[in-house]
Amino acid sequence: MIVCLTTIRTYINRGKGTRHEACAKDEKIKNKKMNILITGGNGQLGNEMRKISTRSVSDSYFFTDVTELDITKSDDIRQMMKEKQISVVVNCAAYTNVDKAEDNEELADLLNHKAAENLAVACKEQDALLIHISTDYVFGGLKNTPISENEPVNPLAVYGKTKLDGEKAVINSGCRYLIFRTAWLYSSFGNNFVKTMLKLTREKDKLSVVFDQVGSPTYAGDLASVIFKAIEERLYNQHQGIYHFTDEGVCSWYDFTVEIAELSGQKCDVQPCHSNEFPSKVKRPSFSVLDKTKVKKDFGVIIPHWKVSLKKCIKEITGK
Repeated sequence: MIVCLTTIRTYINRGKGTRHEACAKDEKIKNKKMNILITGGNGQLGNEMRKISTRSVSDSYFFTDVTELDITKSDDIRQMMKEKQISVVVNCAAYTNVDKAEDNEELADLLNHKAAENLAVACKEQDALLIHISTDYVFGGLKNTPISENEPVNPLAVYGKTKLDGEKAVINSGCRYLIFRTAWLYSSFGNNFVKTMLKLTREKDKLSVVFDQVGSPTYAGDLASVIFKAIEERLYNQHQGIYHFTDEGVCSWYDFTVEIAELSGQKCDVQPCHSNEFPSKVKRPSFSVLDKTKVKKDFGVIIPHWKVSLKKCIKEITGK
């Protein structure tokens, strides 16, 4: 078989042209200025997004909380998105009090499910991307190996059920979306486990903390970083769907508390105990370690160990 060199060169050049055109198109998309709407801007993750957004070279970030935007009202969402020409919505708003959700199911459902649906529908209408935050509580916690994104869901409490319903509403809306499931979130903002334990280990000589619930603590600043990376580098153009994100490593709430006390220099005697020693109407997952293989592969992120991030956060809180 004789192949003409001119023909070969033609095919090669065509291939080059196609690659150059694709690269040029990707670069154009990446350099296009966008307006980003952050809901729940005064919460832990919202405040971390506020901090990291100052690094943006070209995009504009608009931060709202309930006083600026009530996400339970569809028309208000549509109006703001249209006025600000929003390209991406990051939904950091949620009802997160796991215990109180059992007695306030209607309110939890309104904020975790119906509000998420409102945002998703508005994003679909305006061809915007929705980045939605979910939780490990959508799982039953019966496994003993890291949980991947495609594992069967089985929420044990109202909080988990309403968050799962929110996920379904986002997916069923037909909008473009990224859903980040996370766990054991803390930061220097708001109320959280780290701040509570800093206070208790300072005030008490002895403290009992459950050791039969295992997971991965997540510094909200680390979650904000991967969201910011996805937006700024336009990674969502290639990757969408559900992702798991926590910091690396595994511990119990007892281990977590021991590390908090040590890093803050407290001499409190922290002892392990069983969950049934603290009666609660909420059944919590006993194992909620999320598998982060997918997010590391698709987004190219290097996730810090929870002890490293905890040390950073405690320094922010205490100034030491």
